[in-house]
Amino acid sequence: MKYTSTRDTQTRVSSKQAISQGISVEGGLFVPTELPYISQLEMITLRDLNYLQRAEYILGGFLSDYSENELRDCIQGAYGSGRFDDDDNAAPLKEVGHKDYFLELWHGSTCAFKDMALQLLPYLLTYAAKSCSQGRETVILVATSGDTGKAALEGFKDVAGTKIMVFYPQDGVSPAQKLQMITQEGENVAVCAIKGNFDDAQTAVKKIFTSPEVNKALLKNNMRFSSANSINWGRLAPQIVYYFSAYADLLKQHALKSTDDKVNIVVPTGNFGNILAAYYAKYMGLPVNKLICASNSNKILTDFINTGIYDKNREFLTTISPSMDILISSNLERLLYHLCNGESERVKGWMSSLEQKGVYEVEDDVKAILNKLFYAGFCSEEQTESEIYRLFKDFGYLADTHTAVASYVCGEYRRKTGDKLPCIIASTASPFKFSSSVLEALGNETEGLTEFEKIDALAQLTRVPAPEPLKGLENKAVRFEDVCTDETMIQTVFNMLGIKE
Repeated sequence: MKYTSTRDTQTRVSSKQAISQGISVEGGLFVPTELPYISQLEMITLRDLNYLQRAEYILGGFLSDYSENELRDCIQGAYGSGRFDDDDNAAPLKEVGHKDYFLELWHGSTCAFKDMALQLLPYLLTYAAKSCSQGRETVILVATSGDTGKAALEGFKDVAGTKIMVFYPQDGVSPAQKLQMITQEGENVAVCAIKGNFDDAQTAVKKIFTSPEVNKALLKNNMRFSSANSINWGRLAPQIVYYFSAYADLLKQHALKSTDDKVNIVVPTGNFGNILAAYYAKYMGLPVNKLICASNSNKILTDFINTGIYDKNREFLTTISPSMDILISSNLERLLYHLCNGESERVKGWMSSLEQKGVYEVEDDVKAILNKLFYAGFCSEEQTESEIYRLFKDFGYLADTHTAVASYVCGEYRRKTGDKLPCIIASTASPFKFSSSVLEALGNETEGLTEFEKIDALAQLTRVPAPEPLKGLENKAVRFEDVCTDETMIQTVFNMLGIKE
């Protein structure tokens, strides 16, 4: 399996090179030159495997330059004993109502779906670095809208040969998300707030990645960059696994009659990585009818899928689903590359227009494919709160503010289309990470309560146990209080690394 760049089809690298490097030298994202295919017979095989075995089966097709022993070691380290609530099934599936199956991706150490990939990435990167880093220390640079930061910090904590730095929007994450990051333990970690929103942080990080001057300074100090954001293929590939696993579970539970029964996949979407993984799963043979893209009030992806116009020149809204408060969806670039049959010049043109004008419009051929593959909808703040209340009142299911967005848009899709196929709904975070918003959605006052009192109140109200990793934050010391701007981020990185210009 080889990988090319969305902006230069002449590029050819191995999976270890793609994961080690993170992003192509000209700023493009690595994509596979072909996709492995999973047959109906293989789906029967997957049905009878546990999650670790399914991960090894699926990822083996993408990571062909990892030996069987290397890949098995990576997967065992990521999903093995004690890493998730269930040693055999890291991503359980729960039916809520009729034919709505919530794929719970938050049973790991940081209580968010990012654990599904970021527990694995450090292992993949460690093996890749042995082949590709030429003895240089790997510097992981991360921009986060909330969950990626903590999951990356936890995954790379004290991993030999690495340093990790995370930048988060100062006022754009939940209190629990912020506490998870600023109390992070580990000798090789650093965290800094940025004045601005996630897009400011993400844009600044990508500029640093591709800056010749910065990379020259790192090389001089025997260091090299890589990424733990979903721009790194090593972040995206593990997400493909859990959609196959969910389908295999539906077969195992006899919720599907045969391996050609179709499902819809519903994803609350910000940076487009999670739903892109579902797109890849579809083209690998998973019987998917519609990919349903659910946005919050920052509905740039909804507008794009419905019109073909991507326009970030709009008000940035801070919502109760902060991990989706994004106006520049990086992984959309990968989708565009595939939808235009790998015409990298077209992709470069769209990305250049986005950078210079803040807007681009795809041609009719791409619009037609978008409309065929995707349904897109969005959910307001009030609708998000109402959906949290409905799910708990009608079914006793406690959902966070992002999962509720997906559930609402799924319901709208069913009402508009009459589609009665089973829906796999990505449940992306524990509701206790957003305890204030969830409590208020359930009709309870939160004024005057500390974050930990809110977590306790939500547990008492719903009789749902709060996750131990969140309760344990109360006694952790704050380690990181620095704040920078996008203009001073480079100097902040140098300071963290001890590099003198």
